[in-house]
Amino acid sequence: MNNPLFPNVTLPASDHRRLERLAHVGADQGDADARFLLGEINRAEVVPDRAARLDSIVTMGSWVTFWINWGFPRETRRLVYPEDYTSERTQIPVMSPLGAALVGLKVGSEIPVFTAGRTNVVRIERVSRGDPNDVVGVLFSNHTFSAKTLLDDDDPGPSAA
Repeated sequence: MNNPLFPNVTLPASDHRRLERLAHVGADQGDADARFLLGEINRAEVVPDRAARLDSIVTMGSWVTFWINWGFPRETRRLVYPEDYTSERTQIPVMSPLGAALVGLKVGSEIPVFTAGRTNVVRIERVSRGDPNDVVGVLFSNHTFSAKTLLDDDDPGPSAA
């Protein structure tokens, strides 16, 4: 029987294997977030990587829009592996309490998560898979571009006569 406080978890096979290894390493070192993630992984239903129902499931690399406690504004961030984490504004590392709680949940799910010294409830509103060339990803990334790269057209520019 399902516990209504803990919604079903669904993971693509490739995420499952990598997350399981990552969580085991952290759990062996005593990391509480890794132990929570390991529990979520152990109760997950594993499906093929291209299963159609994954379109509404939070998977690694997906953008997830969520609410916390219904009183805060909704947020949209990308769920990432620890080594890919570069921005608190746009990403959630899977080894954080929030990241471990979100992974594998479907749109409409709610789950309690303990962060900042208290229990919060997180609700999934939307999930999307972004293209690496997506404008949103570029705008919120930490990449810098040089004017030479952007304006490299062999035109020396204006010159004094």
